[in-house]
Amino acid sequence: MAATTTTAKTVPMAKALNESLRTALENDPKVLVMGEDVGKLGGVFRITDGLQKDFGEDRVIDTPLAESGIVGTAIGLALRGYRPVVEIQFDGFVFPAYDQIVTQLAKMHARALGKIRLPVVVRIPYGGGIGAVEHHSESPEALFAHVAGLKCVSPSNASDAYWMLQQAISCDDPVIFFEPKRRYWDKGEVDPTAIPGPLHRAVTVRSGDDLTLVAYGPMVKTCLQVAAAAAEEGRSLEVIDLRSVSPIDFDTVQASVERTGRLVVVHEAPVFFGSGAELAARITERCFYHLEAPVLRVGGFHAPYPPARLEDEYLPGLDRVLEAVDRALAY
Repeated sequence: MAATTTTAKTVPMAKALNESLRTALENDPKVLVMGEDVGKLGGVFRITDGLQKDFGEDRVIDTPLAESGIVGTAIGLALRGYRPVVEIQFDGFVFPAYDQIVTQLAKMHARALGKIRLPVVVRIPYGGGIGAVEHHSESPEALFAHVAGLKCVSPSNASDAYWMLQQAISCDDPVIFFEPKRRYWDKGEVDPTAIPGPLHRAVTVRSGDDLTLVAYGPMVKTCLQVAAAAAEEGRSLEVIDLRSVSPIDFDTVQASVERTGRLVVVHEAPVFFGSGAELAARITERCFYHLEAPVLRVGGFHAPYPPARLEDEYLPGLDRVLEAVDRALAY
């Protein structure tokens, strides 16, 4: 019998993102990569390593340290038919560009009555867990998900990082692409010949019967660890990777909760006015007669992100999520 061949390989998420950008640059001459230190340095996390050498300074562009100018330039390039992929060096650096993103990038399609599209991807390494200083560990996804006209997604593994970035770049609408920086070095299998599912569809990554755990980005791995720990005590938890926070695939979550009767939503961002609140409200409306317990949320505290020595106390971890699981199952 002939040996089965496969094109899949195991790589860190950072490498998967690099190869995804390389593929996009190869496939479409209108794709540009731009940002602070993305060229000669290859980005602070080396996501763009080697791209400027291979594609030139006209397509992989080192920009000034001016986020508003970077996004504003990307908008102008998109108006001329290009597909810019903008890197914001760290999550907390995006706010000088917030005005450009929410008043121009998000609104142009509606303002032009559908005649103008802005296919811009804004890549944002986000979240904590790397021991960084102030303004380097924010989770601002709810601020962008609230804005009509923006799509917001976050991969949790190498395969999704590769494919979701490809899909974001090919999308005619602006996409805010949140990359969980604490997972950059987690390895996973990537098959560049596979056919990906829809960009905004949630995925059940572990089946269970007693309770549904929903997370996205960095917290999916944590929730899988929670489910494994709960299984040792005889409890069966279903884990759903939301993948997209705008739009949200409520249908997949609803189908799960109608079976399990319980839902716990987990994200790194503060619980107060976080994206989990929208999910909790919608599922409560849709599944009211199926719920055996209130929908619970687990996340960061309503406080500025702390110094590195305290971030383990701030970030939701195994024990905090398990405590919410215990409360939900106690009803």
